[in-house]
Amino acid sequence: MSKKIKNVCVYGVGGVGGYFGGKIAYEISKGKHAIQVYFIARGEHLKAIRKQGLHLLTDKGEFVCYPNVATDKVEQIPIPDLYLLCVKGYDLDNTVASISKKIHHDTIILPLLNGVDIYERIRTNLHQAIVSPACAYVSSSIENPGTIRQKGPEGQIVFGKDPKYVDYNYTYLIEFFNEMGIGNTWYDNPYPVIWEKYIFITALSLMTAYSGKTIGKVLADDKLKSMTENIMKEVVLIGRAKNIDFEQDIVEKTLQKARNFPYETKTSFQRDYEKGNARHEGDIFGGTLIRWGKEYNISIPIITEVYGALMAR
Repeated sequence: MSKKIKNVCVYGVGGVGGYFGGKIAYEISKGKHAIQVYFIARGEHLKAIRKQGLHLLTDKGEFVCYPNVATDKVEQIPIPDLYLLCVKGYDLDNTVASISKKIHHDTIILPLLNGVDIYERIRTNLHQAIVSPACAYVSSSIENPGTIRQKGPEGQIVFGKDPKYVDYNYTYLIEFFNEMGIGNTWYDNPYPVIWEKYIFITALSLMTAYSGKTIGKVLADDKLKSMTENIMKEVVLIGRAKNIDFEQDIVEKTLQKARNFPYETKTSFQRDYEKGNARHEGDIFGGTLIRWGKEYNISIPIITEVYGALMAR
């Protein structure tokens, strides 16, 4: 008999966590599944969720989603069978420290963060549990406290084997996502696909913040589109140096994916940058690549120029 997921913790209920966590909570509320879902949130967003549930607005309808518990203290929940880590990269280390005493040996941790070194960063501080390298495709954000707005294609989770536990059986996790109506794709080696997402999010995050324009407007401007394409090519150069096997047409394929997003979409990094937030994910998209470029002696002039301009502001 296969293992079942009975307790799910969504750690971080912003755009990504609010979308996937909301879908899970809504599905569970139908009464067909003996599953508990816990939200780790904070501030006004947490207060609103506690008071009136999480409102998930999508192109397919509006849903009110009630977790079993919404809290800002992970100590207040039972040990989960599954963590969806949906925090920003700059909060990852603190998040891992906070869950380190709230895991079983086979608790699954699915990190849905931007970046391609997230698994390694988690494993530096966490030596137990199953950590599945993963990423998510979804265009969603907090519209107001307690409300998540998702636009465009339905969200998808991509995930694969923990390099530390290559023989672990993930069948029950795939079954769980299917039961929750969450699009998911399994890869024995998920790293090429995680890097594909990284090409996409790096180029668009840097260029939307740099230009102050939405994804659609960046792609409609010949100069900005050319810069975006060149950033993608530079990320590919770094990825190949790290032995990632990309498809030959990966840049054109990634540009097409960007064209499928709603014209007025802003990236998460762009929203943080425009708010003047001191904490943002710029280092994930710029600093990390510049350091790797130096390490592998690879020239990445457009990333260096754009990131430099962003940080100088």
